[in-house]
Amino acid sequence: MTATFSETIQTGYSFKGDSIKLGLAMLDGKIVENAEVRLPLKTLNRHGLIAGATGTGKTKTLQLIAEALSDASVPVLMMDIKGDLSGIAAAGTDNSKIQERYAVLKETFKPAAFPVELLSLSEEKGARLRATISEFGPVLLSKVLELNETQEGLLAILFKYCDDNALPLLDLKDLSKMLQYAGNEGKAEIEKEYGKISTSSAGTILRKVIELQQQDADLFFGETSFDINDLMRIDDNGRGVINILRITDMQTRPKLFSTFMLQMLAELYTTLPEEGDLDRPKLVLFIDEAHLIFNEANKALLDQIETIVKLIRSKGIGIFFCTQNPMDVPPPVLSQLGLKVQHALRAFTANDRKSIKQTAQNYPESTFYKTEDLLTQLGIGEALITLLNEKGIPTPLAHTYMIAPRSRMDILSEVEINDLISRSKLIPKYNRIVDRESAYELLNKKLNAASAQNANQTGSPHATASAAKPKAEKSWLETAMNSSAGKQVQRSIVRTLFGVISKMLK
Repeated sequence: MTATFSETIQTGYSFKGDSIKLGLAMLDGKIVENAEVRLPLKTLNRHGLIAGATGTGKTKTLQLIAEALSDASVPVLMMDIKGDLSGIAAAGTDNSKIQERYAVLKETFKPAAFPVELLSLSEEKGARLRATISEFGPVLLSKVLELNETQEGLLAILFKYCDDNALPLLDLKDLSKMLQYAGNEGKAEIEKEYGKISTSSAGTILRKVIELQQQDADLFFGETSFDINDLMRIDDNGRGVINILRITDMQTRPKLFSTFMLQMLAELYTTLPEEGDLDRPKLVLFIDEAHLIFNEANKALLDQIETIVKLIRSKGIGIFFCTQNPMDVPPPVLSQLGLKVQHALRAFTANDRKSIKQTAQNYPESTFYKTEDLLTQLGIGEALITLLNEKGIPTPLAHTYMIAPRSRMDILSEVEINDLISRSKLIPKYNRIVDRESAYELLNKKLNAASAQNANQTGSPHATASAAKPKAEKSWLETAMNSSAGKQVQRSIVRTLFGVISKMLK
């Protein structure tokens, strides 16, 4: 049985191109020598899932794969929601548990630090990621704001008006000013060229923009725009740079995170050229605690992720979702994930057991394991693994004893973070405050000029002379006719005339 199992694993996990060793396969709770479980670099653009309950080792698996990618000159972007990934910038610490694991795996532990760039969407330490309103465009921005068709059409009109009139839309104050202008002073002007403007729609969009601002989106929209090519850097030693996006404060601002995700995925897809099948990916994204995205994201983001996951692999980009339960990932996205690394799940309730049964059905059938039972019996640092080989065929399911990361399995200290920040090549480029003249300032100038012109017309010599010209004095006849006696005479004359006319008609 063991010999058959070993042969099955060796055959299933042997590849022609470069690959990453993840660990050794296990059978009946025992490690099988020479049954190496490897991950081919060529298939990392097929995307993946790393799942498991808290404390079972999924973050360490993410760290292990990121290290191997960096060594293979593949840049990485890791979204650090819990704040526990920064340790990859420091060498790991040797201890008895590490030595024991490496001895069993017939490997030698060599502590190593990796090239890291810290990024931020907010005021956390790191190079600031920003994008302008114009770069989003009306379609993506409508998805972020969850606009209906009428509102989306209005937004498209405003973008066109700004393009035609050289009014740069850079940040949210530009967009807010444009919406206010379209609903008030500029409504007639815009309608003349672009069609009917709904004041109520402009007001609704403005309220949605304010909602976005309440989640500190002003920190994200603006200049200097982040160049995605800066995510794909190689250091002086030929290793891929590991970009860690620190978003520990995003759990309370899901709208802002959704906005960033939409923009980044769209930018990667539209900017990068088609590459076909590469020997290794150009960039790999790891989205830790992905359930926070899927639970909070609006439908537009979910649709965008589904579309991008299907199409972006041809650009040489791989996306890996890390979450507690595979059921957190929507089925259309889950079906696109070639690599699945499943750490232990816990069965505390009936719903847990139902979820475990569904999870087991996502893996290939195996004559060596009863998957449903094994999912709750996996130890820390163990995982069930299956992936696509170089021909796109799923590999046999392997209960794997995982290799431990070589970098620190803990966070950096504040002093270490400051040191990393001081050596950053991106912070000088992106953390400068830029607020050039844009739609907000230009529209204010236009309104101020119009106001001044009106004031000048009101205060012109001709207008002043007309206003100052005294009224002509009333004649004695006008005065008499407006008196009470005069009015009585007028009424008598009218009555007499009506009497005369009546007699003439008889």
